[in-house]
Amino acid sequence: MSLDLPDIGLGTSGTKGHECADAVATALDAGYRFVDTAQMYDNEPAVGAGIRLSEVDREDVVLASKILPDNLGYEDAKRTGRESLDRLGVDELDLLYVHWPTGAYDPEESLRALQELHDEGVTRNVAVSNFTPELLDEAREILDADIAAHQVECHPLLPQDELREYAAEHGHTLVGYCPLGQGDIFDTPELQAVADRHDTTPAAVCIAWAVETEALVPIPKSATPEHIRANLEAASLDLTEEDMATIDGIEERRRLVDPDGAAWNQ
Repeated sequence: MSLDLPDIGLGTSGTKGHECADAVATALDAGYRFVDTAQMYDNEPAVGAGIRLSEVDREDVVLASKILPDNLGYEDAKRTGRESLDRLGVDELDLLYVHWPTGAYDPEESLRALQELHDEGVTRNVAVSNFTPELLDEAREILDADIAAHQVECHPLLPQDELREYAAEHGHTLVGYCPLGQGDIFDTPELQAVADRHDTTPAAVCIAWAVETEALVPIPKSATPEHIRANLEAASLDLTEEDMATIDGIEERRRLVDPDGAAWNQ
């Protein structure tokens, strides 16, 4: 049974301490019900504090974290997966990802650890991030649990057609980070044109495009209350078929997160 994720989530990369906790509480009180963090972000305690600060019950929040690449050896993955619970101050995660298939990642050992963390109740669902179709195939062969989500960079200039089709075919959700293209894509003429039609911003158009797209959930990050609320409001923006065709007709492709060690560069 696939995990039913909300239409939009809050990314927390780059925020820490009180700023992060306030952003999480603001987002939840505004209506978000999906929060994404990672061991790499060094902010799990703040994310947990933000959940407790909000008026929303923990049970109503989809909470995700990711195992640091250097922690993906079997023993380290098992230990640090549980440590993430302690840092967050929760009894279980809703999603636990392999963050990058790099560093200490070994398919058999890393995924065995993830499967055991699932079986032991540390996480309700297992997930992966920054995988290729080939690595997804391999993971699906190794895991007993279904992959619930695959997180990758995704926005109108990197629509990830192949991975979206893969997600739809295999029953998981593509979770899109950098859904606003880090703001670097707002001057794209097609996005500007659609924004002008709706008297809104290219940022809102990017969010609405993601929400309208099959098997895709965007997780924009922001620590600014106005932007947090605006991103949530954008999820309700109705784009027409013409709007979607305009956006899908963008020919330029731009990847913003592209480390040399990424699987697609091997």
